[in-house]
Amino acid sequence: MLSDWLTPLIALFALVVLFSFYISWRATRLDRLHTRVETAHAALDAALLRRSAVVLELASASELEPASSVLLADAAGQARRAEEQGRRELAESNLSRALRAVVEEPGFAGGMSDAAAQGGGGVTAGPIVPAGTSREAPPAELLAEVESAAKRVHIARRFYNDAVAATREARSSRLVRVLRLAGRAPMPDFFEMDDEPPVFPPWG
Repeated sequence: MLSDWLTPLIALFALVVLFSFYISWRATRLDRLHTRVETAHAALDAALLRRSAVVLELASASELEPASSVLLADAAGQARRAEEQGRRELAESNLSRALRAVVEEPGFAGGMSDAAAQGGGGVTAGPIVPAGTSREAPPAELLAEVESAAKRVHIARRFYNDAVAATREARSSRLVRVLRLAGRAPMPDFFEMDDEPPVFPPWG
């Protein structure tokens, strides 16, 4: 008679243990996904700040025509000042469009090259240079920095949105919602912006 009760109890206990391990695994996975989102967001924020900094440096270049300088400086300044995500998405998108409009304008590379040849090719560093210091960056080097920063934004946003998608998918499970495995962690949002980098003309 005892064995008739003992076998089901052992089976039930084993199921409870297995279920507990499964729940623990799901909770740990969610925690790692949220950590991945936070890390990717920090990388995206750094990439956006870097882009606006080098664009401000480009805007201060003496080789750039005044209208383009004003356009880039205004767009980069607004991007750096935007804090709320919706406004920042809009400001960063505007910066992407302004950068494409300037860089992809016919004659842009030739105009920079001619101005550099006539004026010595130097620019005074913008916000990315520590206070109290300065450097002279040839136009080719500066444009390479801008191009690299724009591409890094594109890549960083893709990684961030991939992390957000994975986290949202994991949290959409009914089991996760019922057992509140995500705790009080807010649902991450996608960062939607125009991050298409400009097509830089050949330099030379």
